[in-house]
Amino acid sequence: MGKGRLEAFSDGVFAILLTILVLDLKVPRGAGLADLGPLLPTFLAYVLSFTNLGIYWNNHHHMLHATTRVDGRILWANLHLLFWLSLFPFVTGWMGDHHLAPVPTAVYGAVSLCAGMAYYALQSAIIADEGPSSRLALAVGRDVKGKISPLAYAAAVPLAFASTWISQALYVAVALMWIVPDPRIEKRLSE
Repeated sequence: MGKGRLEAFSDGVFAILLTILVLDLKVPRGAGLADLGPLLPTFLAYVLSFTNLGIYWNNHHHMLHATTRVDGRILWANLHLLFWLSLFPFVTGWMGDHHLAPVPTAVYGAVSLCAGMAYYALQSAIIADEGPSSRLALAVGRDVKGKISPLAYAAAVPLAFASTWISQALYVAVALMWIVPDPRIEKRLSE
């Protein structure tokens, strides 16, 4: 079957998630610059999650652009990814409101880990459907970044109980690693 409805639905979910994410930002009580200080942790959590959702949207777009068709397994794998991404507004608000608390920081990492694994499952379902010589399979190759990211998240979850700063630094490091959309797929598509 065609992939148009999957792309349209997914884009709609991404748009809704980004909207929900921004709705959790609160207006400062006062009008001075000092009134922004207490909101800084929440704002930084928002920036991290906005960036992460943007990264997922960009890479999801490129992945589906390299895909020729979808089947039921791909539809379910996509829903699995969207489920984990839909938890980002919740964990962002929790971590932002309690920025130095280990449990919200660890839960943010657990959701990030599950989202990364779900993205990998979707990618694997597409490659299984289209074959090892498909454009996506050839573009992804060994997928080093895709293997490093879950390891970083898996390390960050327990580290949150030792140092939330280190845990959150790992979340930022993974985002920085992915900030530029994967050029391998663009290169493969232009060939």
